[in-house]
Amino acid sequence: MTDRLKDKIVFITGAAGTIGKTVAQAIAREGGVAIGSDLKGRGADFDLDVTQEAEWQRVMKEIEPRHGRLDGLVNSAGIGTLGTVEETDFADYRRVMAVNVDGTFLGCKYAMPLLRRRGGSIVNLSSISGIVAGHNLAAYNASKGAVRLLSKSVALYGARLQPQVRSNSVHPSFVESDMVDTMLRSVPDAGKAREKMTRDIPLGRFADPKEIAALIVYLLSDESGFTTGAEFPVDGGLSAR
Repeated sequence: MTDRLKDKIVFITGAAGTIGKTVAQAIAREGGVAIGSDLKGRGADFDLDVTQEAEWQRVMKEIEPRHGRLDGLVNSAGIGTLGTVEETDFADYRRVMAVNVDGTFLGCKYAMPLLRRRGGSIVNLSSISGIVAGHNLAAYNASKGAVRLLSKSVALYGARLQPQVRSNSVHPSFVESDMVDTMLRSVPDAGKAREKMTRDIPLGRFADPKEIAALIVYLLSDESGFTTGAEFPVDGGLSAR
């Protein structure tokens, strides 16, 4: 344990997922206070459907008297689906956009009053699919590309505040996670698909969730105090091709 995040209070969405859970553990190891949220029944500190504005308002109102501020926000909640633009049902497209984009927007909007009290850092989980497209990722590409530019807009706004609030996006490729496992189960031959995905990564493997969490800790910490509006690929070299 170190003190890189000593006494920093960080709110995390999707905290029951692989990345969210790993981030919460990393924050605690670094001396911070991790407040987790997820859908009802998933065992997080707060029940939160990130697509529902009223729920964001409720949760932030509950956090304010308990902590009085936030020093960090990690928008980790996200879903993915496979499908070309013709194959993807409009309802599925809207669901992906609601969770990945609306959820991130609402998080930035309603956490901002608590973040701006002392200044803070927002980390939005995008994806390498927010930078590099795939023929069968129409909804996911659209949502993660939107998160990338939303993060930059929030960064420019946050830079005008006093104290300032920073905002950056993190762009993993394939991670050993429950979301990737779910996506693989939707294809006829998951083993073959995984093998192909691994071949596409120059480093020849999926990312460990701890590697994603390490970058997020850096972006939450004072070490990254001059870093905002940036995108951080954690993709094993995939986007270098």
